[in-house]
Amino acid sequence: MFSLTVLQAKCTPLFVFVVALLMVSCRRTEHSAKRGGEHVGAGKQDAFDFTVNSTNMTHFAYGIATNVVAVLLYGSNFVPVKRIEIGDGMFFQWVNCAAIWVVSMVGDLMLQSPKFYPFAMLGGVIWATGNLAVVPIIKAIGLGLGILIWASSSLLMGWATSRFGWFGIAAQDASRPIMNYCGAGLCLLSMLIFVFVKTDARLHPNADLMPLLIDRTTDSGSYGPSPSEFWIDFVGRKTRRFTGCLLAVVSGLLYGSTFAPILYIKSHSSCHDSMFYGASVYELDYVYAQCSGIFIASTVYFTIYCAAMNNRPRVYSRAVLPGLVSGLMWALATYCCLLANNYLGAVVTFPVVSAGYGLVAALWGSLVFREVKGLASCFMFFLATCVILVGSVLIVIS
Repeated sequence: MFSLTVLQAKCTPLFVFVVALLMVSCRRTEHSAKRGGEHVGAGKQDAFDFTVNSTNMTHFAYGIATNVVAVLLYGSNFVPVKRIEIGDGMFFQWVNCAAIWVVSMVGDLMLQSPKFYPFAMLGGVIWATGNLAVVPIIKAIGLGLGILIWASSSLLMGWATSRFGWFGIAAQDASRPIMNYCGAGLCLLSMLIFVFVKTDARLHPNADLMPLLIDRTTDSGSYGPSPSEFWIDFVGRKTRRFTGCLLAVVSGLLYGSTFAPILYIKSHSSCHDSMFYGASVYELDYVYAQCSGIFIASTVYFTIYCAAMNNRPRVYSRAVLPGLVSGLMWALATYCCLLANNYLGAVVTFPVVSAGYGLVAALWGSLVFREVKGLASCFMFFLATCVILVGSVLIVIS
């Protein structure tokens, strides 16, 4: 049964990968045509504008389709490892990031290897840092609640960055500022409501544990620590929930900042005195650099972990394939999300994706894995989910 599930999880992203990259190639060609069209005569430019306007509905359909794919993949990318023992998660996150990097290399080749900006790697380092807390979060408060909280936090961070122009990014004005602030306030309120939701995040029986590189015996003949021993497993219930929620908020803030370096490069590409003058405004050109930062940072973190463990890292063989599938899904979701940005704009895409993948994860956690227990918790969970959805809609239409 598990093999069938993994196979289905692999086939769907692979199919989406082919479709998404074909769309990327088409969009890349169109973008090149636009840049080339800047140097033609006025008559040709008018003809080009007419062509673009005639395909607005097609672009809108592409934007909606890529948004939906991004939401489904982001909200489901941790499902393959939900029932798999991954210990402290350090090995899993390294495998996950390796898969992300490999997918980005394929995408970079299909985009004809655009100019590499090392500054964009900073976003990958930020993301990889937030990703370190994923396993403790899921073990502490569950898949659905954890992703919903960090989605809310990420949405707020992304909103504040673009609304107030943080980190050197050009600020975006809202035509309806009161509605915009109300939407952000509702997202914050949903995060506070989620804290009071009680969950059962137990993963699986101990019989499923299959450590690969754990040396159980020592020279003295005694047994080492249990392979599933992890600090979050020994924390009290209330402390565990508080810790999981706090880590989810911090991870969300980091996730919400991961595209800031790319947006900084884009916003300074027209400044003559900037080192990024003339840089591409096509966001997918920076994905490979960002994913390179993800892989390098995760490798550094894993090396430090191995040294801290006296070269006895906890590596689980059953986490390898699910980790690769999870990374594949995340990378494809990122390509689709950035592709949707070019069709619909970040002001629409980011809130929709953030709220959407949180809702998908909530459905996985509550309906499939039965993480939310009790009528009161179910009501709070449903209420907070509705609040974040309403808040996201208000941000979009403001």
